[in-house]
Amino acid sequence: MASVLQPRVHGEHPAIVPPSVGGVRLHRHPQAATYHRAMPPAAPRRFTMFTVLLTALATGALVLLALNFTAGEKKVQQQLPRLYNTAHPQFERALGSLLGPGIVGGNAVTELLNGDQIFPPMLAAIKSAQKSVTFETYIYWSGDIGKQFADALSERARAGVSVHVLLDWVGSAKMEESYLAEMKAAGVQIEKFHKPHWYNLARLNNRTHRKLLVVDGQVGFTGGVGIAPEWTGHAQDPEHWRDSHYLVRGPVVALMQATFLDNWLMVTGKVLHGEAYFPAIAQDPPVGTQKAQMFSSSPSSGSESMQLMYHLAITAAERSIDLSVAYFVPDELTHKLLMDALARGVRLRLVTPGEHTDTETVKAASRATWGPLLQAGAEIYEYTPTMYHCKVMIVDQLLVSVGSTNFDNRSFRLNDEANLNVYDAAFAQRQTQVFEDDIERSRRVTYQAWLDRPLREKAHEKLTALLRSQL
Repeated sequence: MASVLQPRVHGEHPAIVPPSVGGVRLHRHPQAATYHRAMPPAAPRRFTMFTVLLTALATGALVLLALNFTAGEKKVQQQLPRLYNTAHPQFERALGSLLGPGIVGGNAVTELLNGDQIFPPMLAAIKSAQKSVTFETYIYWSGDIGKQFADALSERARAGVSVHVLLDWVGSAKMEESYLAEMKAAGVQIEKFHKPHWYNLARLNNRTHRKLLVVDGQVGFTGGVGIAPEWTGHAQDPEHWRDSHYLVRGPVVALMQATFLDNWLMVTGKVLHGEAYFPAIAQDPPVGTQKAQMFSSSPSSGSESMQLMYHLAITAAERSIDLSVAYFVPDELTHKLLMDALARGVRLRLVTPGEHTDTETVKAASRATWGPLLQAGAEIYEYTPTMYHCKVMIVDQLLVSVGSTNFDNRSFRLNDEANLNVYDAAFAQRQTQVFEDDIERSRRVTYQAWLDRPLREKAHEKLTALLRSQL
């Protein structure tokens, strides 16, 4: 007899079948002459589906994590040949060609040291704005100085000035919502850089670390400061950090403006142009005598401009390299270039944070790289009064590079950065004096002291080596 098993469909009567068909176990209902096919428990099926879903989610998370731990498409992998020194005309031509915007003359750049010198002219410039304010920063936290900036920006927006503020989504996480509400209500156009969306999850590790303020297209500011209480004062104690910022006038301000507008366009899709942003800058007489260049890098566009600039400058150095570095974690190639510079007689001096630091992990990763440099003759100093947040490179007392860039992989490959290069011997001499003043407040680290550091520090350094590409 051809007995066929019928599928059980919800609402149907069970099929009448023999107790066993084709090896399939059947169960008889105790109260009726009907038999039911043994069905697999629902729990295992749900467990299997849950496992598949969990695996898919974990795989997706790992892929996103891997993408966030990678940089742009390009990476400087080869040591540059030394073809010229910093005084050679080809050095300027190379930087102007390879980094993007060329070098322009007739500029005036003035150093501003610590919050008491930095914030008053920034706020005064904002309050004097007649047409436009463009402002991009990584750190914007709560506190009196944050409120002062919010008030000044809001007042100008209410007066009819076009005010654009670009904040990093991570760096502004400690900012009071009331500041945002105040500025938005006043008409300030505020955007967050790489705020999480489904289409940019692979780039959440890419932050804008730039510090740019441009007012009326005429005056600019750049350097290392964030908008937070730590940057106020005059570095008088561990709660008030040591940092440098720079007031800029002249044709290079237009390049600073273009750098801001590049990220504004990426975030908003809107192009800002016209007289309000790019006015004619009078050059008769010029506002200054300095040659300057503003350039930027971004992993979103595959740019390695920052690392390339540092490599070109180190390779061309003939006499001296002075580095004010908040975070010094060079990769293997950059480290080798510094060692080569020492080998050909270049004096290398570094000032970096001492006991007062905002990240022990970076400090440990930094110290792990010091041994060969110290042994080769490098001078390394730890700033003692407070956290040292400066980002300045002086080469041969001719080139000075300032801006947001740290001497590490994060700045070279992961963050959006912007630097101002100034080619002027007098300016370089002034910055060298500032640098040496910082040395006077620092403790020199000898090679023997580095060798004798505690075992716990050495162990910490070994662990941080695993994270060096992200520091």
